[in-house]
Amino acid sequence: HLQLGSVLYHHTRNGDQARGHLEKAWLISQQIPQFEDVKFEAASLLSELYCQENSVDTAKPLLRKAIQISQQTPYWHCRLLFQLAQLHTLEKDLVSACDLLGVGAEYARVVGSEYTRALFLLSKGMLLLMERKLQEVHPLLTLCGQIVENWQGNPIQKESLRVFFLVLQVTHYLDAGQVKSVKPCLKQLQQCIQTISTLHDDEILPSNPADLFHWLPKEHMCVLVYLVTVMHSMQAGYLEKAQKYTDKALMQLEKLKMLDCSPILSSFQVILLEHIIMCRLVTGHKATALQEISQVCQLCQQSPRLFSNHAAQLHTLLGLYCISVNCMDNAEAQFTTALRLTTHQELWAFIVTNLASVYIREGNRHQELYSLLERINPDHNFPVSSHCLRAAAFYIRGLFSFFQGRYNEAKRFLRETLKMSNAEDLNRLTACSLVLLGHIFYVLGNHRESNNMVVPAMQLASKIPDMSVQLWSSALLRDLNKACGNAMDAHEAAQMHQNFSQQLLQDHIEACSLPEHNLITWTDGPPPVQFQAQNGPTTSLASLL
Repeated sequence: HLQLGSVLYHHTRNGDQARGHLEKAWLISQQIPQFEDVKFEAASLLSELYCQENSVDTAKPLLRKAIQISQQTPYWHCRLLFQLAQLHTLEKDLVSACDLLGVGAEYARVVGSEYTRALFLLSKGMLLLMERKLQEVHPLLTLCGQIVENWQGNPIQKESLRVFFLVLQVTHYLDAGQVKSVKPCLKQLQQCIQTISTLHDDEILPSNPADLFHWLPKEHMCVLVYLVTVMHSMQAGYLEKAQKYTDKALMQLEKLKMLDCSPILSSFQVILLEHIIMCRLVTGHKATALQEISQVCQLCQQSPRLFSNHAAQLHTLLGLYCISVNCMDNAEAQFTTALRLTTHQELWAFIVTNLASVYIREGNRHQELYSLLERINPDHNFPVSSHCLRAAAFYIRGLFSFFQGRYNEAKRFLRETLKMSNAEDLNRLTACSLVLLGHIFYVLGNHRESNNMVVPAMQLASKIPDMSVQLWSSALLRDLNKACGNAMDAHEAAQMHQNFSQQLLQDHIEACSLPEHNLITWTDGPPPVQFQAQNGPTTSLASLL
């Protein structure tokens, strides 16, 4: 019955027949002593099948019963605990999942498996990070660090525990917007993955059956390390580096997806694309960004779960794209949709900050703007602990004060941003603040001070490279040099400004003529499948060039 159920479940669409056989296998095997493998495999497969059929409430008691009677069988007891914790996690019941992982860690300790104890604790740490329970995370991660260092076993297993541990640390720093503080951890993680790729997978099975687990295949870990490197490069404003690692990771993913249909690969792909899309919008490649947004839509169409996890991010990316092509009404609609769909505090704060910038540009939305700014007040009760987002909130305040002609107030806010962005190497915020300060000094007639701000802003923007800050800086340099009578320098800056304008305009036209540009009107339901080209079949500039 187990074999028949297993074959039908894995290789056919005969769910009813598979269920019938597995239910019988589970029933009969409970009456036979010493038949553990059949009994618990039947329970595990059957509950998987129930979950696929959306009968989660039937799967839970089944797994609980199997957990209860498997305490003498360490491998199955641990495996079933992981399975039930996973089920609770998918249902967003992280409290129950954490409890189960805690039970698993204690059980693994009792049966002498420090390795699997570390896996349970690291998994629990990951969920606590998702829940933002930082008070509980820190002692837990410290304990994990000690267990991992002291464990003497298979080198690949040891290194993979270290990768898991370091990935949690790195993402914790990045969540907190601490791009500079994270560097030592990130370096360790990159060294760790290099060590793993040189080790050979010895097929020596552990002597303790409770040790028969591994966190992720080696190839998946490589992609994951590329992914967190991309996250870091994007936040820090090293966009060419982000591009390089995204290309490597996507190539690896394409290869893996030919042989492996694991859903985690699609998650990695979507997160990579989300980051590279933001980079493209900064470097002035809007058309490419739009095609990649469409690619994310296609990946989300294939998986309802992926879509529900990434819908808010998708609308946020569309909002950022709308700002870049100056469609402010659409940007507002996209951000409003994203706010409706997210419960994630950091993403919420990021969206509100960008929506505030839309209202500032529109110039006539003061009521809405004041209420938004109150919700992200960096001076008190800022809603998230992210260093980067708080620095950005000061910048938005400075921008608003500048537009209102309150220059001293604007300078105070921008100096706060500069202090924070310099402390953590947030290059883009530094460049934006410098150029805006330069603009304020220019308006106030303080040309020398203005020049002291604009020149480093230009250098930093070229290094990132940030197209719109380069455009803004070159215009300021042109006007500054003109005002100071430096005709040669003014001419050079004017030429630069002209070049940037041309590039941006060309890209703008290309993006807006793509059929995918219609995505900016999508604010409800699943992503649209087909995009109609505007005004009949138009040829994009790319295909003409």
